Formats: sequence, structure tokens, C-alpha cells
Amino acid sequence: MKRYDKLYNFLIYLISPVFIDRSLSNFLKKYVENKDVIALNLGSGNSDISHKIINVDIFPYKNTDICCNISSLPFKDNSIDIIFCMAVLEHVPNPEKVVSEIYRVLKKDGIIYISFLFTYRFHASPFDYSRRTYEEMKVLFKDFKLIDLKCTGGPTSGMLCIIQEWVAILISFGNEYIHTIVLVLMMILTFPIKFLDIFLINNSMAKNISSSFTYIGKKQ
Repeated sequence: MKRYDKLYNFLIYLISPVFIDRSLSNFLKKYVENKDVIALNLGSGNSDISHKIINVDIFPYKNTDICCNISSLPFKDNSIDIIFCMAVLEHVPNPEKVVSEIYRVLKKDGIIYISFLFTYRFHASPFDYSRRTYEEMKVLFKDFKLIDLKCTGGPTSGMLCIIQEWVAILISFGNEYIHTIVLVLMMILTFPIKFLDIFLINNSMAKNISSSFTYIGKKQ
């Protein structure tokens, strides 16, 4: 693992083309902090969004508490209060199966916080399978009661993801090494533009090219 995890994560947060609003922070304050809950973060990677949340991932990262395939969770039915799954479902071949597992292990009136990419470049981690539109999010979580469905990462973020990738493809001439260098340089040069989403993320048309959507819902 990297020696300077916090610095590395901050730099990724800063130069990433995706604008991060306060949706997650506000959700944690409302549903997790100072609450007696059992919460999971599925596909957590090496992140650790709260010491009260159990990190679940298929890979044994430093911060992984339980290592498993999230399509087959090792938890009893109706045993979990809150489940997070952020920018993960595009990396599994059958998101519906994961959502079914989430529903199974969640308690009645349990809460989900799920983010799914929409306008974003291909990025295998280790695979990249799908995207979901605003309306498709409602279909995917049809068994839950909708609390909120919002853009998290707005239209500027979506536009930057595509432009950065396009320039990298144009200049790299098919060379993967050059492509990676150009893509990183583009991220460094253009990341300040993403902060336009401070003003655009709540625009009624933002969902047309938003980089991602977040669904907050309740098990009925």
C-alpha cells in the first residue's frame, strides 16, 4: 500500500474530473454519525468513509474488513441497517444480482446510498461493464421506496471525462503509455473547470450528461 495514503487520496480527489458535492457527508451525518447502526460499504476499495462502517471488497485492501464477492454477501437476511455502494455497480457483470443481495440483507426500513456512473469514460477496475441513466436508476431500484435521486458529479464532470479521454486518444496515436501520460496531464490542466458544477449540479437539465447519479432509498 502507498506510504502516503491521505496525500494520494487528496490529489486524486483534487485532479479527478468529477466534482464531489456534500451529499455523502450530509448523508453520513443524518444516518450514521451518533447512530447505533450496522452499515456496509460494498466495493469500498481502499477507502474508509467512517470508522462505523464495515468495508467490504473483493480485494484485500488495507482498509477492507470483509473480503468477498458482493454478488453473494455473507450476511443473514434482514441484518443490515445501511448499505453504501459507490461507483461500483458498473464494474460487476450483473448489477441486478447485487441489488437483489442488498435487498436481502437489508432490514425493513433499511437505507441504501448507491451511486452509478452515467457519462464517464471506460475504466476497467478490473472490468467496466455498464452505465445507468436517471430513469434506469428508478428501474434498477424499483423494489425500494425512493427517498432521493440526484446528480452527484454534474454535467461539467461528465463533459470533462469525455474531452480528456478524447484528447488522450487523439494525441497518443494508439500508444497506451502515451495515452496514460496525456490523460493525466489533461486532468491536471483542466480539473478547475469541474467546479462549475457547484452552480450546474442542481440544474434541471444536469441529468442529461451528469457523470453519475446517486439513489437514496428505503427497503419497504
